[in-house]
Amino acid sequence: MATPLIAGLAVAATAYAGRYSLRAWQAFKARPATVKSRRFYEGGFQPVMTRREAALILGVRESTPTEKIKEAHRRLMVANHPDAGGSHYLASKINEAKDMMLRRTNNGSF
Repeated sequence: MATPLIAGLAVAATAYAGRYSLRAWQAFKARPATVKSRRFYEGGFQPVMTRREAALILGVRESTPTEKIKEAHRRLMVANHPDAGGSHYLASKINEAKDMMLRRTNNGSF
């Protein structure tokens, strides 16, 4: 007598699990498209840094305000600081890019 009851409960549990799985899959497919990860600038550094290259390194536009440049510099330095296992070369290029962008926006006040 208990065997048909257990079999019925197993069928019901399987049906509910299938229903939940189908709804979860439909919700997964219907979610909004996410921004794909940004592609990084491919290529090496130029011998003499330009404003365009500095903006590419920091991930900002050439006309970005000073505060945004400082935020971008800080974000990159936290990720690439030599004391945290980052590269000395990359840190120097990030600093050079910040200096180049700040010189441009501050009209040579350095």
